[in-house]
Amino acid sequence: MILEALPPYLHSFSRTLTPGPLPHLGTRYNPAGVFLPEPGNTVVCHLLPGSEGERAIIDARARYLAMAGADQLAFTPISSLHMTLFQGVIEYRRRPPYWPVDVPLDTPIDDMTAIFLDRLAGFEPDSPFEMEVTGATPAGLTLDGVTAADRSRLKSWRDRFADLFGYRHPDHESYVFHISFAYPKERFDDSTIVAWAPFLHSVVDEIRARSPVIALRPPAFCAFEDMNHFEELLVFDPA
Repeated sequence: MILEALPPYLHSFSRTLTPGPLPHLGTRYNPAGVFLPEPGNTVVCHLLPGSEGERAIIDARARYLAMAGADQLAFTPISSLHMTLFQGVIEYRRRPPYWPVDVPLDTPIDDMTAIFLDRLAGFEPDSPFEMEVTGATPAGLTLDGVTAADRSRLKSWRDRFADLFGYRHPDHESYVFHISFAYPKERFDDSTIVAWAPFLHSVVDEIRARSPVIALRPPAFCAFEDMNHFEELLVFDPA
């Protein structure tokens, strides 16, 4: 594959096609791949322990680690693997429209977590949904609802959280669900990114063959200090 034929979703990992600084380098993690304090909160679904989907995804992560260029990625621990359902607030994103319009922008993150917990009191869980892996990048996996009904339920969950929390990100309607494995410490050279393209296709095929549906724990409102751990504070079990 020549570089010009590289799929657009891989362009941001190419040093040639996307020169310039990496978005989270220096705030989320340092050049050595050590994750830095970046407190915030979020609503996520962790992988269901012991499920075939969890095993397939952990095996895929191991395959990533064996790839050329893996040393240019900062990997999060297996225990942190999750799918974000709705983004909360975060220390280094204190500006509209990433923050509730009715709360001062200098409010401490711990206070924001308490405010959101108050707003979530009495929140009735929406219907459950099923997810499937739809793609992969060097950063991890992309997912979507298995059926149109699942995708409608995902939208309902997200719309209700947006109304309750008091903000909508610019990508609210187009948000791509994902499970992150790693963050780039530097972008790949041409030969490396070209080698990743067929590898990523094989990862998706293998996961889908082993686990057409990825089993997830119920959505949970979580607090975090960095990308290594997401502490479940309130679980929304739709069962």
